[in-house]
Amino acid sequence: MSPGICGGHPARASRRARTIWYGSAPCRLKNQGRQVPAPRARREPRRQFSSEEDKIMKIAILGTGNIGKTLVRELAKAGHEIKVANSRGPDTIDKEMLASGARAATAEDAVKGVDVIILSIPFERLSTVRHLLANVPEDTVVIDTANYYPARDGKIDSIEAGQVESLWVVEQLGRPVAKAWNAIGARSFREYGKAPGSPDRIAIPVAADRAVDREVAMRLVDETGFDPVDAGSIADSWRQQPGSPVYCTDLDKEELAAALPTAEKARLPIRRELVAAVAQDRFGDGKSNPDTDLLVTLNRLIFM
Repeated sequence: MSPGICGGHPARASRRARTIWYGSAPCRLKNQGRQVPAPRARREPRRQFSSEEDKIMKIAILGTGNIGKTLVRELAKAGHEIKVANSRGPDTIDKEMLASGARAATAEDAVKGVDVIILSIPFERLSTVRHLLANVPEDTVVIDTANYYPARDGKIDSIEAGQVESLWVVEQLGRPVAKAWNAIGARSFREYGKAPGSPDRIAIPVAADRAVDREVAMRLVDETGFDPVDAGSIADSWRQQPGSPVYCTDLDKEELAAALPTAEKARLPIRRELVAAVAQDRFGDGKSNPDTDLLVTLNRLIFM
């Protein structure tokens, strides 16, 4: 999830409707079959994990922004052992984040002796953490949640030339990654998770090359309250980048699976920048996260 574009959830859209509603007034839109009804119910309690199959994992979360905070809360609630770190040191981590049982640590300490490392930091800073992973065992799963926004991250020539964002990340880190939680808005992630099997459960795409990375990432997505959908390889992860039909549009698993193959790679940057421009004009800052219901509606109009 990237600050500036990926907002909150407006609620599930009807597939048959031909009208999108703004407040109490309908607005008819060409080629749009979605109607935004009432907001979703808030997050529900989910089962705790106690069986051998639901083995507790040791997880490091680097980053304490909007997505990182929710990851800490939900994965600790699921029973995992969580270490959390940021770039400013453990003393600066909000005590409220640790209330669920997570432990504050330095980044160097956080990545030691863990099963999973989740990188929830700005995209441009991913190139600075390679040294932290130098001695991390090869079988440790690394999951990246970031997105590329040139206005925030600075232009990266290879990505501007068409390189898939996650392939660039793999190059910077020098190891395989899974891609998850990048295509969910901060508010939707914070408030709209549901128990497995719940109707209208939002889905999150997961891309990975290694089977273990995919399996672990999909399990953790499920434990944070969302349906994981296998989005293919890291080379295919452009289908969940900003501007794609599945990016912060809050689809369920059937809708998301159907939307993935409709993505058009050449049009992603155009659509990403169009929504960024609207967000900047409305909220006055293209770098911060307005995180409102309007953003998901806007994303659906432009990206789908």
